[in-house]
Amino acid sequence: MKTLKINIPHGFKIKSFDEKTGEVNFEPVPKDIKERIKNFDDVLKYHGYERDEKTFERDLTERGFLEDEIAYCKLKLITKALNEGWTPDWSNVKEYKYYPWFNMNPSGGGFSYDCYGGGYTGSAVGSRLCFKSCELAEYAAKQFRDVYEKVYVI
Repeated sequence: MKTLKINIPHGFKIKSFDEKTGEVNFEPVPKDIKERIKNFDDVLKYHGYERDEKTFERDLTERGFLEDEIAYCKLKLITKALNEGWTPDWSNVKEYKYYPWFNMNPSGGGFSYDCYGGGYTGSAVGSRLCFKSCELAEYAAKQFRDVYEKVYVI
């Protein structure tokens, strides 16, 4: 048996190997979702939409959506993208569901991320806005604070 050592390029993994031809195909190693989703255009790209944020907002505005409704649509898409297919199992009392918690201080403190909340099957947040980890809830709150603010404050 002969052995051939192949160095896999950094950031890639073996996708397939054809025993007949000896051809090795590589594919990129998926980056952490927080590295791939930095803005709402990234969210749209993740979901396969071929439009940008401004077009998305214009389309919904033309259909009669208000600013807070557009923001809520955006939050649902953001949450779905960051969760990468995970959805909360409300029948599982041992599964935590996380959501951002904001400090809304009208006396000058403004709107700012405060912490995250976690809960069992009882929740104070809609299931479409729950995250699978506290890290994702915190990331969403900080990265997309302006969108949350439009839902909760404006």
